Amino acid sequence: MAHDLPGWVAELTDPRRARTLDELADRLVPLAEHAIDVSRRLQAQLNELNDPFKREALYGRVERLKARAGEALEEITAEIAASGDERLDRLWADWAERAGTGGRDARDAREEELRRLLDRDVVPVLSRSRRDVAERVAARTSGALEEATQTLLTRVEELARAVTDLITEVLPLAREGLALANRVSGLSAQARKAGRGPIPAELKDAGAGTARAFDEAVARLELEWAALGARSASVRAALRAAEESAFSHVTEEMTRCVEELAPEHVRALNEAEARARALFGGPAQDRPAT
Repeated sequence: MAHDLPGWVAELTDPRRARTLDELADRLVPLAEHAIDVSRRLQAQLNELNDPFKREALYGRVERLKARAGEALEEITAEIAASGDERLDRLWADWAERAGTGGRDARDAREEELRRLLDRDVVPVLSRSRRDVAERVAARTSGALEEATQTLLTRVEELARAVTDLITEVLPLAREGLALANRVSGLSAQARKAGRGPIPAELKDAGAGTARAFDEAVARLELEWAALGARSASVRAALRAAEESAFSHVTEEMTRCVEELAPEHVRALNEAEARARALFGGPAQDRPAT
């Protein structure tokens, strides 16, 4: 800040302390450059603030939600399939332990017969249960995804309206900075055209007035630029939170659905396992007549 700098800084840079036309012209140039810089930074902030609400960004946000929901559904579907496979693997392990290693030909023949019986009597039961649970979870997921997407779009739309109002409010300030830069540049050019030597009273008053206007305007612009940066961070955080909330809604509904269907699925697994154990523990059955 100005009070932290040595006194000679203002003495050598403040247009109000210029003694000649050349000094006045030279000291006005950095003011114009500063006004342009802060105006451009402010406009860049506004563009960055508006970017997440463009069509491409909105489409990408919805597609990310769908992709994440799809991945979560695939994981659950794989877990459902694994639950049946684990039962069968356990049965085969138990049978192999009981069968031992003797009589390899007879053991292989028995294994082939058991696999045929499992494929006929047990695997279809597991497959139906697995398919039924997966389809019901998928249906609930689809409904939850549709609802979550609509909520997400509504929230983004509400946030977009607020951001649009903010941009409409702040944009004139950025233009004010550019207008001030033109005013300062024009005065600098006027001073150079006036020649050399002492500064005429009219130009001296104009320089002092322009310097005061610069101090006031740039202070407002710098303050607004800092505040806009904080608002931009809040908007980005809000968009991330809305997206995560939408995904959480989908996964919570999936979890509830799985919990509701779990008892029925476990009963189906138990029945299939009991049927399989009866096959494993009993004599080989003849193939049905064709």
